[in-house]
Parts: sequence; structure tokens; C-alpha cells
Amino acid sequence: MTVFSLLFISIIIGFFIYTWKRKKNKVWIKPSEPFPTEWRTILNNNIPYYKSLSDDEKKRFELKIQEFLLNCKITGVKTNVDETDKILVAASAIIPIFGFEDWKYINLYEVLIYPTLFNEKFETEGEERRVSGMVGNGPMEGVMILSQKALRLGFQNETDKKNTAIHEFVHLIDKVDGTVDGIPALLMEKQYAIPWLDFISKKIEEIHEGKSDINPYGGTNRAEFFSVVSEYFFERPKLLKRKHPELYKLLEGIFKQDMSKRNLKK
Repeated sequence: MTVFSLLFISIIIGFFIYTWKRKKNKVWIKPSEPFPTEWRTILNNNIPYYKSLSDDEKKRFELKIQEFLLNCKITGVKTNVDETDKILVAASAIIPIFGFEDWKYINLYEVLIYPTLFNEKFETEGEERRVSGMVGNGPMEGVMILSQKALRLGFQNETDKKNTAIHEFVHLIDKVDGTVDGIPALLMEKQYAIPWLDFISKKIEEIHEGKSDINPYGGTNRAEFFSVVSEYFFERPKLLKRKHPELYKLLEGIFKQDMSKRNLKK
């Protein structure tokens, strides 16, 4: 074995040990400072979901934003990350779990922000750059990667039923039980599990047959279906409820939120 090979193996082992220690020793930090006025302005200007909340709900949302940013590092890779980017990431994390009082992202410690699309080797130049978001595995466990362009677009376009960051956080929620399979065991009450499994198969078949307005990417597998329809649920809830009432009802039960009652206009 060459010296280079030994060095490479040592680096990989070191990274695994570092990651394991990060997860093992992680203590959830609670906010001790008032919510920054600048952050509240960013929420009001960019997050329709936040504006739809009651005053008490806004305070709880702000607390969760602070908690998330205290416990998850956000790092720009070949790009500058500003306060708005950080708030967009945090809001994307909180929106899907807002119905769960004590939820904590214990399986995430850093979000990397790339300037644009990247490939599966995390390269931002060259061909095959089609990835806008990814939840890390193996050596990248505990890390999420997001395209800055896709992150921002997710909150700028109110009609496309897409939000890359919410999509990836739903994958992360799905993964907490150990498997990314479209069945979020920690969120889903038992009575929803069997109807959900049956319904996924039916809806994926409709996508394959071209009989659905759901993003075709949702037909890839159960995990992608769950994330894609979650984007739809949080971005265009009234439309989802009108076109897919049964699917809407199941998602309402999973996330414990009736999104159709919220005014999501900027």
C-alpha cells in the first residue's frame, strides 16, 4: 500500500470519527437573545408562510428559526451567504415541522450553499450539473447541500409548486427513522401508514401515465414522491386540495397543518 493510499484512508477514517463525535456530543442550544429585527424584516419580505401566522405562532416560528441557526452552521462554497440566505434555509427547515412542538434536526449540523447547480461529485463546473439540492450520506452524513439560486427561487416563484430547500428538508425528516423511503415514521401516526402506502402507488402510476399535474420527478420513487408533494402542499395548498383532496388530507394528517387556511400571498 502506497503512502498516498494510507494518507487517503487516514483522512476518511478521521472524517468518520469527527462526524460521529459531532452527532454523539451534540447538545441543542437554546436562544438567549431577542429575535433580531433585521431577521423579522427578512421573514416579512420573503416568507409568505410566516406572514400567514397569528402573532403567537410568529413568536414560536421565530424561536424555532433562532434555534435552528444556533445549532446548524450555514456555509457558502464559492459564494457569499448573506442573512437572507440563512433565513431562507432556516424557514425551509421550520415550515414542514411547525406542527411538531419539540422537533429538532439532530441529524444535521451543516448546510453548504453552492452558487448554482452541481453534479453528484459536488462539482460546480463542467457537464452533468443537474442537482439543486442533496442530503449527504456516508462521509457527508449530517450535511445538506443546496444551490443558492434554487434556494432563492423557491421563495420568489409563488406558482410553480416547487421549493428545493423544503424538498431536501422533507428528505431529512424522512431519514430520521433510518431510511429515506417516503414513509416518515416519526411524523406519521399509525392510522395513516397503510392509506399512505396505497395512495403513493396510485399517484405515482398517474404520474407515469401523464394524468397528473404533480411534478414528474415525483414518479421517480416513494421518497421523491413524498418530497415533491410536500413542496406542492406548502407552496400551493389550495390548488392541491382542489385537485387532489385525498392526498391533501393525508398530508394534512402527516404534517399536522391545514395549509389551505393560510393566506400565502406576499
